[in-house]
Amino acid sequence: MEKAMADAEAKVPDYRLLLSCPSGLSPSQVSVDFSERFDRIPHPDISLDNSISEIWDGRVQQNASLYNGTKFRYAGHIMHGGGGSDEKSHVCLHLGLTDYRTFVGTNLNPLWEKFLVPSEDDSVRCQHTSSPLGNGAIIETSDKRIVVLRRSNNVGEFPGHFVFPGGHPEPQEIGIVSHQFDKDMDPDFINRKVSQEMFDSIVREVVEEIGVPEASLCNPVLIGVSCRVLNVRPAAFFFIKCNLHSKEIQQLYSTAQDGYESTHLYTVSRNDLKDMTSKMPGCHQGGFALYMLMSLDLNFVGWSGMERSMWGFCSFTPRICYNQAWGMGVKTPGFWAL
Repeated sequence: MEKAMADAEAKVPDYRLLLSCPSGLSPSQVSVDFSERFDRIPHPDISLDNSISEIWDGRVQQNASLYNGTKFRYAGHIMHGGGGSDEKSHVCLHLGLTDYRTFVGTNLNPLWEKFLVPSEDDSVRCQHTSSPLGNGAIIETSDKRIVVLRRSNNVGEFPGHFVFPGGHPEPQEIGIVSHQFDKDMDPDFINRKVSQEMFDSIVREVVEEIGVPEASLCNPVLIGVSCRVLNVRPAAFFFIKCNLHSKEIQQLYSTAQDGYESTHLYTVSRNDLKDMTSKMPGCHQGGFALYMLMSLDLNFVGWSGMERSMWGFCSFTPRICYNQAWGMGVKTPGFWAL
């Protein structure tokens, strides 16, 4: 066991966990501060910042169908509560606006590391990058399988890799195209709309990507935010139970609206899922790590008494979580410990 933990700590992961909510946060426990304060800050090196336009123009010449849509920019969070046994946790996400053009020109820029600021504070470190917030869903079927997709070879990022279903929360879904939109509106009202979009968008992505009806999905809970080390790409991950059997989901997948984004749907056991993570992008490896932490948390709102008993033999420390069943160690910010 000691050797396995040492090996896990020595390996540098392809992700970082920016936020871990192993008990799962419902919509009432998640709020948003949406503001221009959290928009990207231009880089002081003008030539580096000008490369954003140059890279985008080059991409458009190669692919005229590219569309510069707006996205929410992740700029950090504040965690409240969770200190006592009866005190519920609450997280406030700090979100600004960005777009796909700036994402391609900063996070996907060959010189992306030059946009970073040396800092332990991620909001400072990534203040010059687009950092659009993606999302992903750990979907558990009625027969306790997890849904995984293989990405199409035609997608822009990580073609052919395994991923969890997901995409992005969309500003335009709630009528936001710029910060000018909200000048004459109640900021609290806008923040509530954006917060709800965090949860609505992941349900929408799941329905569109795997073809299941929305009525088959339980309410999602937020389990954290991971960041891919490569290109500092952030993504929020949710856990969703589906009342359909894995065989039913396989049949529905053929009719999925966005099925062209993937070539195959798998429904796998937890052990098989662990084996697939090496072929996932870093942010989705982080999604798996968040799921593992959730599985280890005996207070998770979605677990039955039998499931709590099943996971009760796992031992861990605040910095390293060691799962005796999977033989894995994962570094985490240590918001919790038993």
